[in-house]
Amino acid sequence: MTEVVELVAGLMALSARTAPKGLGQDFVGTKVLTGEELNRLADGMERYGRETKKINFDRDAENVRRSGAVLLLSLTENKPLGLNCGACGHSRCADLTSAEGPEFPGPLCAWRLLDVGIALGSAVKTASLFNVDNRIMYRVGVVARRMGLMPGAVVVGIPLSASGKNIYFDRPEKTAAVKS
Repeated sequence: MTEVVELVAGLMALSARTAPKGLGQDFVGTKVLTGEELNRLADGMERYGRETKKINFDRDAENVRRSGAVLLLSLTENKPLGLNCGACGHSRCADLTSAEGPEFPGPLCAWRLLDVGIALGSAVKTASLFNVDNRIMYRVGVVARRMGLMPGAVVVGIPLSASGKNIYFDRPEKTAAVKS
């Protein structure tokens, strides 16, 4: 099944690539992780959860470790669309400057983030068409970005699995961070 899951991950990346984007400008990046990269990412997620004392990084790491592939999507560059709409908190796009936050920079152009959201929706729709279990995960993206696995202002991960039961749901929520 691993080869099929990897094929679907590639098709999902294609769906994200061809998804509509503001002004037809493409600032969405894609990358498929497989094999040993999944264990490295999972190890990094566990480490990050311990270091920051944030919950559920270990739980999501176990999901990544049990996955056949992970698709990463990113906002490759925080270049404002140019509408001067104020959705980012600034009245003019020219005033939008981001500073690095604890996990991502901000503020970001809302329209570019919507482009990433539409690409994510297109990707998971493709996984659904092939009955490959998946879940959009913030924690995967945080650590993939920190590890340099995927550049970009925002990174989001979609782990993929084909098994008798969807491994990404009915998961126990942690009530405290993992102790080192």
